[in-house]
Amino acid sequence: MNHVLTTGRLVLRPVGTRDLEELRAHWTSPEVRRFLFDGDVLPAAEIAEIVETSERDFAASGYGVWTVRRREGIGQGAEPQGAGLLGTAGLRSLEGAGVEVVYSLAPSAWGYGYATEAARAVVEHALDTLGLPEVLAEVDEGNAASVAVAERLGMTPFETIPGLLGPMTRYRRTR
Repeated sequence: MNHVLTTGRLVLRPVGTRDLEELRAHWTSPEVRRFLFDGDVLPAAEIAEIVETSERDFAASGYGVWTVRRREGIGQGAEPQGAGLLGTAGLRSLEGAGVEVVYSLAPSAWGYGYATEAARAVVEHALDTLGLPEVLAEVDEGNAASVAVAERLGMTPFETIPGLLGPMTRYRRTR
């Protein structure tokens, strides 16, 4: 199965070892990790483990973590140009509760709708292509941008749980 996803402006490719340096730079940025990894700076070995786990998950389940980049020749105005890493999007197991959509964007890519576009492609892949019954999201209190993304994806809140950085709201979207 080809795991590359495309949207009107973006191409999402499964992460691989070729992406390790870009992922390290992206995921260790203070702005990016504010609501990601509970604010921790991941060591290189842990980032490599995420990539390895993602490769296994793609082989076993058809999902994992994708890099998010602009499609070649697409874009205009103030939007970031080129094929550089805009961010990541993915699906992961959420501690026995189901499958969660996750994403991160570089600050230069904020405000252009990329998070919603990438997350929508991932959620539709999960629900339509893979036939999963639902997709979840956990959003930290105070992360208004992610609340807006979840709502634009048609997700609805269903529970609040404690998190390491404070309360988190769980959202879901079903088929």
